[in-house]
Amino acid sequence: MSGMRGLTIIATTADLERFRAALSLACAHAALGGSARLYCHEAAVSLLVPGADPDDAIRTAAGLASRAQLLDEALAIGVALIACQTGLAVAGVAFDALPTGIEPGGLVSLLAGLGEDRLVTL
Repeated sequence: MSGMRGLTIIATTADLERFRAALSLACAHAALGGSARLYCHEAAVSLLVPGADPDDAIRTAAGLASRAQLLDEALAIGVALIACQTGLAVAGVAFDALPTGIEPGGLVSLLAGLGEDRLVTL
């Protein structure tokens, strides 16, 4: 790993465009050799559940990845994806419905492990 500082991103809403931006940013940082974590807070955990999005056909036609593909790529490149435990409960999402490799967590543990990471909220 490079001497690059880590990057921790907090996705705060279930807004698909912001989530895609957060995933893309995390993947780009990891591709450059930095550690990257994406914490999905409350309603944002619903975007960790694989499924089709309304604009998938448009994105695919333009040569862009779907949200499901971005999630797979993020996990493959080593981005730590963290699901808010409270958000899972509120959204009624069972943890085992999430892709393998996603970790449960909370804000306290996220901040406790922040170290020298840069913190971005989207």
